[in-house]
Amino acid sequence: MSALFNFQSLLQVILLVICTCTHIQTQTRLLDRNRTGVTGIFWKCARIGERLSPYVSLACVIMGVNILLT
Repeated sequence: MSALFNFQSLLQVILLVICTCTHIQTQTRLLDRNRTGVTGIFWKCARIGERLSPYVSLACVIMGVNILLT
């Protein structure tokens, strides 16, 4: 089943994109120049990861526990 049709998989993909974009942003500052257009989505995901990092971390822990239990 595709991640688009399974709600749990869709949430995992979104969370992993946020974590990946935040990591790339902190390491290389590559996403700063791409604030508009399609690549602006990744800049916005990096901003979400930077500003809401405790909640994103908690969501990662919950996702990991959920994967281990299922």
